[in-house]
Amino acid sequence: MRPATPSSCSPGATEHLLSLIKSCAHDSHLRQIHARILRTRSLEEPTISLRFLSRAASASVSGGVTYARRFFSQIKNPSLAEFNAMIRAYSGSDSPAEGLYLYREMRRLGQRTDPLTSSFCVKSCIKMESLTGGLQIHGRIVRDGHQSDSLLLTALMDFYSICYKSEEACAVFDEMPERDTVAWNVLISCYLRNRRTRDVLAVFDAMIGGECGCQPDDVTCLHVLQACNSLNAVEFGGKVHEYIEERGYGDAVKLCNSLITMYSRCGSMDKAFMVFKGMRVKNVVSWSALISGLAMNGRGKEAIEAYLAMLRANVVPDDQTFTGVLSACSHSGLVDEGMLFFEGMSKDFKITPNVHHYGCMVDLLGRAGSLDQAYELILSMSSKPDSTIWRTLLGACRIHRHVTLGERVVWHLTELKAQEAGDYVLLLNIYSSVGDWEKVTEVRKFMKENQIQTTPGCTTITLNGIVHEFTVDDVSHPRQNEIYTMLDEIGSQLKIAGYVPEISSELHNLSSEEKGYRLSYHSEKLAIAFGILATPPGTTLRLANNLRICVDCHNFAKVLSSVYDRIVVIRDRSRLHHFQGGHCSCNDYW
Repeated sequence: MRPATPSSCSPGATEHLLSLIKSCAHDSHLRQIHARILRTRSLEEPTISLRFLSRAASASVSGGVTYARRFFSQIKNPSLAEFNAMIRAYSGSDSPAEGLYLYREMRRLGQRTDPLTSSFCVKSCIKMESLTGGLQIHGRIVRDGHQSDSLLLTALMDFYSICYKSEEACAVFDEMPERDTVAWNVLISCYLRNRRTRDVLAVFDAMIGGECGCQPDDVTCLHVLQACNSLNAVEFGGKVHEYIEERGYGDAVKLCNSLITMYSRCGSMDKAFMVFKGMRVKNVVSWSALISGLAMNGRGKEAIEAYLAMLRANVVPDDQTFTGVLSACSHSGLVDEGMLFFEGMSKDFKITPNVHHYGCMVDLLGRAGSLDQAYELILSMSSKPDSTIWRTLLGACRIHRHVTLGERVVWHLTELKAQEAGDYVLLLNIYSSVGDWEKVTEVRKFMKENQIQTTPGCTTITLNGIVHEFTVDDVSHPRQNEIYTMLDEIGSQLKIAGYVPEISSELHNLSSEEKGYRLSYHSEKLAIAFGILATPPGTTLRLANNLRICVDCHNFAKVLSSVYDRIVVIRDRSRLHHFQGGHCSCNDYW
């Protein structure tokens, strides 16, 4: 710290200035204090200049970091604390690069740095998502001997995580001398960001088992519930729920909202509603989560009832609420209701429809067979339609075998340079459904020549905390022989009950027998067979699929639910299907 220069301020006057700075709330007051500091030659008084600098950099004061920098430039020999205050202000501002420039100026002047300096620089790199800058700061941290500071290393982990460098983040974590809950949370966040969701569950188990030296907090639980969503791991989510209750976090609105979302996405709407009902305070996010959950689980009318109850509770809906309501109408074929809600959101609540709302309406009209109306709605959008909107309409063209419009939609996607492998698969579906195998061959040839790779279907089922993954014709599972034997037995039983393979789901020009064979070993069927094999009779089977479930697998699951007296819940790319007693919650409308 620089030595204080003589000033006209007495100790009492200094304390008075510090008190004024602390209570300052307006621009005019701040500038008056600034003038007084200059008039009393208190600028070189470290305590006063640091306190004023920190206050000037506050976001609540007009001018913020720019004004603070002007004040900083008036200080002849800034201390380390003042440099840190300025770099910290930049790291939270819209100009984080200025913080790095100031850091370089520090180094040039030979000014000592400390772990706080480096942590603020790392935060600037996080905001900029600058991998190069962060690597340089990391090198300086090592050279300065600051790699034993746990808080600094935690910030560095966060930086690598945001830059999708999970291995580097884990390496920093391994080097930490002490790891608190915050450090573990950053590691979990890194796993989530890099799709290592199974590792998240393992870390939570280790934390509650005492292996990590610290217990999960509310942030940990939020992250783990997100992982449970991704893995469809409702049993593990229930364990997290129990922990939340034991720790007294049950009144935290964010956690309750996450529990509603987790249970909804895993197909346990009864538990989601139980959490919702038990909340003392319900905000718009709570209501929207419930409405969206009911919508994706095929309970459209209940979703609308929940929306009306929300209005009666004087909770004002937001754009997310209407996404859920319109999705409910779409999944349940409630065309008239959907049109009313769509018109009312701007008329009654002044909410401008966004791309998600238009997508729901296109889906609603498209599924109902009003393809031309859906197309006109897209063309009427004030903003340029994105690829998701066109892809939604393309899916409707597949359902209704509308070849001409399907080709037009693909042209729009090509114009946007946004076409994906899945778009061509939908086009293949359209051509194969009308028996135009010549066009199917042309599209396949085009995809091969342009090296367009399709995403393979993948289905997961979580049993006893272990995630089992299957792909089509999978032979990687340790119990593969038992699974295929069980699947053959299931196939025989279902045929007796009247199940006939839906050969239109197979996109190759093969004989009916060959198509039926190829459909037999889809990933969903292998996962179901494993579930039947590995669980006691009557156990609900919960599956998650990365693609839209095909018609044949949908029919297969319906018949199986009756023959084997099982509830089967399958979450595909867009919704959940609850199969029970030979019926599906979607009423074959998906």
